[in-house]
Amino acid sequence: MTSKNTICLWYDGAALEAANFYAKTFPDSAVGAVQRAPGDYPDGQEGDVLVVEFTVAGIPCIGLNGGPRFKHNESFSFQIATDDQAETDRLWNAIVGNGGEESACGWCKDRWGLSWQITPRVLTAAIADPDRAVAKRVFEAMMNMGKIDIAAIEAARQGR
Repeated sequence: MTSKNTICLWYDGAALEAANFYAKTFPDSAVGAVQRAPGDYPDGQEGDVLVVEFTVAGIPCIGLNGGPRFKHNESFSFQIATDDQAETDRLWNAIVGNGGEESACGWCKDRWGLSWQITPRVLTAAIADPDRAVAKRVFEAMMNMGKIDIAAIEAARQGR
């Protein structure tokens, strides 16, 4: 990788599986170099996949198979901006349907515990509306959602 700043994500042996899933699920994503351990280490053996270079939606990442010691949590998430309900549904359903879990307000978690915010651009724009009453209605509607429903966001924006 040539990027000076790369996100390193810790996995318990599943970095390559996760990278392959992200590459097939998100546009502008790919798996790059796979580095195998040159010797045994506490949570793996010589020849095991140790590091996977990959890109998620244009962001360079490294997956490190470091073992079970550290787990992903909600303090880090990828926020993916979507253009319409079909894209929102496709990404949400891909993550949740592959052993992930639903959360609230557009958040979900993949099967490896990494958090994702599947956020329609219309939601971001509506919450930033200069009319604070509009922003509040949209925010309140979002607070009752798991996956974001763009039609419901638009209805809240229009006061319906």
